[in-house]
Amino acid sequence: MATQSNVLTNIGQVETRAAKRRFRLKLGDIFLYGLMVLLAFIFIFPFFWTVSSSLKTVQELRQFPPTWLPASPQWVNYNKVLTAVPFLLWTYNSLFVVTLNTLGVVLSASIVSYSFARFRYRGRDFIFMLTLATLMLPAQVTLIPQFVLFHKMGWINTLLPLWVPAWFGGGAFAIFLIRQFIMALPRELDEAAIIDGAGYFRIFWQILAPLCKPVLATIFVISFIANWNDFVNPLIYLQIPEKFTLAVGLNYFKQFPEMGGEPTDHLLMAASVMIIAPVILLFFATQRYFVQGIVMSGLKG
Repeated sequence: MATQSNVLTNIGQVETRAAKRRFRLKLGDIFLYGLMVLLAFIFIFPFFWTVSSSLKTVQELRQFPPTWLPASPQWVNYNKVLTAVPFLLWTYNSLFVVTLNTLGVVLSASIVSYSFARFRYRGRDFIFMLTLATLMLPAQVTLIPQFVLFHKMGWINTLLPLWVPAWFGGGAFAIFLIRQFIMALPRELDEAAIIDGAGYFRIFWQILAPLCKPVLATIFVISFIANWNDFVNPLIYLQIPEKFTLAVGLNYFKQFPEMGGEPTDHLLMAASVMIIAPVILLFFATQRYFVQGIVMSGLKG
């Protein structure tokens, strides 16, 4: 009887410890979910406030204490944006620059990465390390030399400085990410293609490039967002409104009150929403490839 009692006592103690462990796990899950909800609210709130402000009048936007939602949504604000400034022209300029720049980054960086990942030649590793070293070089260091170069070439006040350099390598980060992805692919694919008589360009274009879709999509999204939001370069190289991109043209809404016009804070918010929307849609459309490209790139080599 004493032995049976001890067994029951031990079972009870084990069940008690298990119940406490489950309770602690539940508390941990509740804390993590609560933290995620809090962080999600913090990150989403600026976008929510921008959308809400874009549907308000100037008086409602400036009243204190502020209101969370507009009393009467002013959808006409979005139409006013299209008539107050050449918004559609700026959109075309931005799409033109972003498309050519992004294509240049993806194509040129993938070719350079293929060279670093699959070929062996003298100085390859040194050149690759030198390429990575450019990541530590601030953009401000090369800003003036680039401006002088483009000025002598007659490219100032044109869109050429904003997309032509992307076709010469694509940048160190894109080269590194694609190279790591290619190195994770088995070399047997290349060897089998060579036996079948395929050349190096055909191996890259028909075999490796389709397998690199996740990382290429990742580079595409990163490059698109970076160029879509780029403000410094268009501000430096472009001088007339007809050549402006959206990032620079957005600054016009801040200048209206200084030029004697009525306040345009509500139009500034509406224009911001119109500029942000394509980036958000692009990210959600390519989110699966974006995450897969980052995860599968690894650190091989």
